[in-house]
Amino acid sequence: MKIGEFNELTLLRFTSVGAYLEDENENDVLLPNKYITDEMEIDQKISVFIYRDSEDRVVATTEIPKIEMNGFAYLKVTAVTNFGAFSDWGLEKELMIPFKEQNLKLEEDNYYLTHLALDEKTDRVYGSTKTNRYLKPCTEEFEPEHEVECMVCERTDLGTKVIVNSRYGGLIFKSDVSRPLRRGQKIIGYVTKVREDGKLDIRLDKVGGDKIIGSADKLLEMLRSKGALPLTDKSSPDDIRDLVGMSKKTFKQAIGKLYKERLIRLDEDKITYLGN
Repeated sequence: MKIGEFNELTLLRFTSVGAYLEDENENDVLLPNKYITDEMEIDQKISVFIYRDSEDRVVATTEIPKIEMNGFAYLKVTAVTNFGAFSDWGLEKELMIPFKEQNLKLEEDNYYLTHLALDEKTDRVYGSTKTNRYLKPCTEEFEPEHEVECMVCERTDLGTKVIVNSRYGGLIFKSDVSRPLRRGQKIIGYVTKVREDGKLDIRLDKVGGDKIIGSADKLLEMLRSKGALPLTDKSSPDDIRDLVGMSKKTFKQAIGKLYKERLIRLDEDKITYLGN
């Protein structure tokens, strides 16, 4: 059975302290009473997370951690001691972040981007805020607008950093941020470029015709309900993003489509709906 991961185990027997679960190699582990439910029965397959408790014993839990093995998440530091920092990762025993795995001085009650790893010598999981060392240069070849899973990280002058598929560094340029993003949020993005340094350029939306049609329809609905919008093709990207949730490029493509269909009028200070 694998430490720091979910394992599919068979319920072997019940005892006074809990239930023992067994893997295919007849290794067993305790699932404490607090996680036992009335529906559990002998020979049942149960998905549990395996880790070491506060007494360094290998135990099982049905609780779901906030971070998966080799994954990334923003975790709250709950204590800083002489041994290192401890963070809340959703399980009873808190996750230790050793001093050697800290890229800056950690403070209680703050959230930090954390990577979950396993020390193979001790079979213990640990956290690290030196996250860049765990991001790999991308060597994959992606089709245009290939869909990927991204986790939102911090903002920079260029845009918003993301972690792509839990292994690559990426960036959504400021001009392509079409909606509010919060740190730690999981989103779907689309690869536009693999850079020479192995990092990825990501867009939130596809750039094809379907996207333009969808954005034009969204804008049309807003105009129908309001009659007009205080925006023009010269409005700032921030004003456009705040009011209609689109990048400036997408907004201009959408109003261009609506204008060609004679559904809107472009005034100096607003867009006016002309009706059906």
